[in-house]
Amino acid sequence: MEGNDSKLEKQELSLLGPVEWGAEVLASSNYASTTSLVKDHDQEKAPRDDGRQQWDNKFQYMLACVAFAVGLGNIWRFPYLCQKNGGGAFLIPYSLMLIFEGIPLFIIELAVGQRLRKGPLQVWWEINPYLAGIGISSCVVSFLCSVYYNTVVSWCILYFFRSFTYPSPWSTCDSNATECAISSATSYYWYRDTLNIADSLEVAPSYEWKVGLSLVLTWTIVFFATVKGIKSSGKVIYFTALFPYVVLTIFLVRALLLPNMSDGLVHLFKPDLSHLLNARVWLDAATQIFFSLSLAFGGLIAMSSYMPENNNCYKDAIVVSFINCFTSLYAAIVIFAVLALY
Repeated sequence: MEGNDSKLEKQELSLLGPVEWGAEVLASSNYASTTSLVKDHDQEKAPRDDGRQQWDNKFQYMLACVAFAVGLGNIWRFPYLCQKNGGGAFLIPYSLMLIFEGIPLFIIELAVGQRLRKGPLQVWWEINPYLAGIGISSCVVSFLCSVYYNTVVSWCILYFFRSFTYPSPWSTCDSNATECAISSATSYYWYRDTLNIADSLEVAPSYEWKVGLSLVLTWTIVFFATVKGIKSSGKVIYFTALFPYVVLTIFLVRALLLPNMSDGLVHLFKPDLSHLLNARVWLDAATQIFFSLSLAFGGLIAMSSYMPENNNCYKDAIVVSFINCFTSLYAAIVIFAVLALY
């Protein structure tokens, strides 16, 4: 039957003129190519089921990116750079570096992880084996940052438990009134009670079991938060991403009620444009954007690899980048409103 059908088609084509015959062949070839393109597009659009975990929802993924990008650089370093580099004038190079440096690199990291659906080690190896060192370097840097970040968190845990005592131990220092009078009660508690630093490099410091115990507790929390991958960290992220904004808002309300808080805000936003002539200011802005968005740490590639391939990573990168920079400015307002007291 198939042979008879092909013969009939040839007879019908032979009865057509050259023009009609060419149009018929062209139409059939266009139909076949169009059908093939549609099939390829549908296959590309459909999410690939490779057994890799996925985020529970898009909101969870966005919170994870925000929590990873926002960190100590937003709270500590950005206000310091504003004060150092001309106040509001620093926002000009900072915004330009965000547009021309931060967002493009952010898009690249999200797109690479989302398309290849692999971690930073495997991603760069798959792109080119000669680039595997980039993935190794990003993992090493992430580990080193985790070490000192968890050390800072251990200090916070120690202060948290000590804050339940009354009066607070950093409000007075009766044990050494002379040294306390030279510095302050808070500095004395930090250097002598918490760290118990040695008087010089030649003197071996003693082991502080309280800090060590807090550090063990910190790493234990990290372990249980990440032991099951995004299935466990995805649940924790709702607290770790949103709670800092709650705390910042509480501090902001308290800071706005302080006397002379407007002087601090004027000092923050009043621009000193002469600083823009200094190349160091532009370098600080570029470095802050790179550090603030957590670029090249490998975490963004890892988190985006748990998203479907057809996710709009361009929009995600822009939204997270602006949230990150808004957080920096939000924290700077809180800090400068409090510093007006001093």
